[in-house]
Amino acid sequence: MTDSVVQEQETAALGKPRTGGKVLEVLGASFKLGLTSFGGPVAHLGYFHDEYVKRRKWLDEKSYADLVALCQFLPGPASSQVGISIGMLRAGLPGGIASWLGFTLPSAVALMVFAYAVRGFDAGAAGWVHGLLIAAVAVVAQAVWGMAGKLANDRIRGTLAILTAIIVLLFPSAFVQLLAIAAAALFGRLFLPKSAVPETPRIGISVGRRMAAAAWLLLFGLLVVPPMLREIVQAKWLALFDSFFRVGSLVFGGGHVVLPMLQAEVVPAGWMTDSQFLAGYGAAQAVPGPLFTLSSYLGTVAGGWAGGVIALLAMFLPSFLLVAGSLPLWDAVRRRPGVQSALGGVNAAVVGILLAAFYNPVWTSAVRTPYDFALAAASFGLLMLWKLPPWIVVLFSAAGGMLISRIV
Repeated sequence: MTDSVVQEQETAALGKPRTGGKVLEVLGASFKLGLTSFGGPVAHLGYFHDEYVKRRKWLDEKSYADLVALCQFLPGPASSQVGISIGMLRAGLPGGIASWLGFTLPSAVALMVFAYAVRGFDAGAAGWVHGLLIAAVAVVAQAVWGMAGKLANDRIRGTLAILTAIIVLLFPSAFVQLLAIAAAALFGRLFLPKSAVPETPRIGISVGRRMAAAAWLLLFGLLVVPPMLREIVQAKWLALFDSFFRVGSLVFGGGHVVLPMLQAEVVPAGWMTDSQFLAGYGAAQAVPGPLFTLSSYLGTVAGGWAGGVIALLAMFLPSFLLVAGSLPLWDAVRRRPGVQSALGGVNAAVVGILLAAFYNPVWTSAVRTPYDFALAAASFGLLMLWKLPPWIVVLFSAAGGMLISRIV
């Protein structure tokens, strides 16, 4: 294959050549998502798909699905890792940082301000917050519909997606989710016909293998050294960094799974009370962006604005190191025929996991009355039929939620 053909494939996969990616472009796109991406990690993947794949065409459907599959295997916040990965693919390591900043800062700053200004606020009682949950129903339904049409559109992969959804719903745990993904990979490797696996475009990755090795060494070093220093140096900033870095490195299963781990770190240490912790969790439900930004609230309560910054950086630093350590090998490995068969199974399983998450917690936490269903159906129609931008649908759903709270 000639270099020109390869370059054309890369251009088709990314929308334009890798060198055309700009850090400010990534920052602007991710900042818009950071202001409008309500509904949790599954909804975030829907917003990302709409913005980066459908609208901007920075990468193709298959590459996006493969990134989602990779981040499902990694500990930490999967949606943030997908965003960081897309930023790195678009504009290198600075692009990954810009993507994280844009997506994370709006909610992190809001929660730090909340830590100073409010105590014991019940965010979940507000009608507009309930409307945001209903918006997530429409966004996730759109994501499941779109990804199923691309990744589980034949009998074998469709069945695999449905079986995965059933298993994950009946046995809800991070371990079962990982086990289901691994089983789907093995099934795809052994039984999925090669003809059912789509062509795999090349994606440009500017992170080299030396940087990847350095990222893995730094990750393991920061898991070992701070706990040892914490026994010697009695410094609150070190204790905050160690606690939040360790949780961010070891948690599987997304934002809601991290809550008991965080509570076990911050409440027994005397940094805050249970009521303060739960108030922050309620506020985190009312802001867009990743739930892991709860760390900025917790750190601020424990140690002021400096504590909030330390906790936030420590919580997300493992995601950077894991993504930087994994991406360089990922593109080469995923292009092998055997790996592609396995990924065909994994991608079908991811559709099943999204389908399960669409029911619980997205649907069960939002749709309680016929009014809720009507608002969800209207929001879905605005997204799918009228092709309105997600942020407009979010505002529509928030207003509808306020109206429903006055009626019911």
